[in-house]
Amino acid sequence: MIRFSKPSIGNLEERYVLDALKSLPLSGDGKYTEMAVRFFKERLHIPHILLTTSGTSALEMASVLLCLEPGDEVIVPSYTFSSTVNAFMLRGAKPVFCDIRTDTLNLDETLIEGLITPKTKAIFTVDYAGVPCEADTILNIANKYCISVVEDAAQAVGSMYKGRPAGTLGDIGCYSFHDTKNYVMGEGGAVILNDDKLVERAEIIREKGTNRRQLQLGLVDKYTWHDIGSSYLPSEILSALLCAQLERFDEIMSKRMDIWNLYHKKFEELENNGYLSRPVIPENCLHNAHMYYLILNGYEVRNKLINYMKHSGVLAVFHYIPLHSAPMGVKLGYNASMLPKTEEYSSRLLRLPLYPDMSLGEVETVISLLYDFFNKN
Repeated sequence: MIRFSKPSIGNLEERYVLDALKSLPLSGDGKYTEMAVRFFKERLHIPHILLTTSGTSALEMASVLLCLEPGDEVIVPSYTFSSTVNAFMLRGAKPVFCDIRTDTLNLDETLIEGLITPKTKAIFTVDYAGVPCEADTILNIANKYCISVVEDAAQAVGSMYKGRPAGTLGDIGCYSFHDTKNYVMGEGGAVILNDDKLVERAEIIREKGTNRRQLQLGLVDKYTWHDIGSSYLPSEILSALLCAQLERFDEIMSKRMDIWNLYHKKFEELENNGYLSRPVIPENCLHNAHMYYLILNGYEVRNKLINYMKHSGVLAVFHYIPLHSAPMGVKLGYNASMLPKTEEYSSRLLRLPLYPDMSLGEVETVISLLYDFFNKN
């Protein structure tokens, strides 16, 4: 069986995790947390980043930092994971779903202004498949209407937009290090603060509403409750796992990119013959090979291909059920016809296996099965 996804865990990860078990504090903000933060500062030039317990908790922190509240509206794509929307709905804000572009499957920036009302307080973008949104256009709109931008870059660690790292393209950025992502810590994430004014409050929110971080830095002699917050600080054990992954940053990126590029080259013929469409990467973006997907010519052929590959021992899968047509979206008053591009492309998308330790033979097996399927059908 060729799995869809699998984290690359080796001796370095085991060594760091075992070392973390012998170190103090176990609860976080120790040497491995600091090592991870230093990596992002030095490698990606991100000045303010805080590790969190998940990408979801990073999004929740962003919603608290923006002071979202009942009655507020947030423009957001429907083609995303529920965490993107749950984060601000927990604050009482309402999602206003925006349709997607047909090339990158990202938020269609040309539709945003038509969705803005006096209640609009934020835009949550999603960098689908590790390809950043058209950030400059979105930021110009946001600035025009005094709206905040949160970049859900959960899939885009290491991706770039016009030379700027994904996660730094809005007021706040959010990463995920879930074990399905490029760099993993089991469950974990990070919040990137691109506004210096947010840093001190973010540290308090992450530490259950207390100024414990200031105590650790020697700025106060005791800490106490200052704000709302939650337990968003990951343990040192998880941070140790992430540090090992980040030390292998180039290795993991290179292996993923080799597989992505081989898929892309081999499927050009099928695209030219009209069987499918390959991913589109805008010229101003560098992606991180998070995902390789294909757009098939219809829902039926997509599902038939999934079953064909599963029967042959390969797990290829579809992706999100669009939020606007999911049961919760229907409860909010949406229906499938409201976002036609999202509905259409989500029904035709197929994701292929892609992970760092995938062998060349396994990649070639996937490619051969695609060709066999279309030759038979």
